[in-house]
Amino acid sequence: MGIKIIGKLAATLLLGGALAGCIDASVDVEVTSETTAKATVTQIMGSEIYELMKQGMEQDASETGDDDFCKDGELTENEDGSATCVFTEEGAFADLTFGDDTQAVTFTSAGPGLVRVALPTEEMRSSINAEEDMDEESMQMMEAFFTGHAMTLRFSGLEVTDTNMTLSADKTSAEKVIPFVDLIKGDVELPDEIYAVVRVK
Repeated sequence: MGIKIIGKLAATLLLGGALAGCIDASVDVEVTSETTAKATVTQIMGSEIYELMKQGMEQDASETGDDDFCKDGELTENEDGSATCVFTEEGAFADLTFGDDTQAVTFTSAGPGLVRVALPTEEMRSSINAEEDMDEESMQMMEAFFTGHAMTLRFSGLEVTDTNMTLSADKTSAEKVIPFVDLIKGDVELPDEIYAVVRVK
């Protein structure tokens, strides 16, 4: 499940009035050379919402022959009924899809041994934009569903030399945590892109 799908999923759940919105997602990008990287997309879905998702996907699959949920990742159904989907890929920048049909994260040279990793935020903001379609009661329900759940972006390498994210203590990674509630309500201020310049040698 890629970045765009996570956004669409959250919007669908909100507009559908689902009563158990336990979703956490992370996107980890480790730059391994000036031309390659390893990407890991992880989603953890609560038990009730996973059951709803399975029912919806089963219906979609019967109608279209396609089941989008975790079709390219490793799915673990946990004992408590929740599910963890992990999608991992490694290779040349141009070959990384992050579980989507189009490349969401961009890679550009920032000098000898340096790679600039960036995620444009416009599509993320437009994918989760349900506030204008909600009344006050629905918004309060949404806050209860998604409070405490977030998307975490992490870019790493030998050293992060420049970033607008939160730099780790050892300066080998940078992280941005985006609460779903703030994103959906429009309360989070996002730059045009989230980026880190990573040294790879």
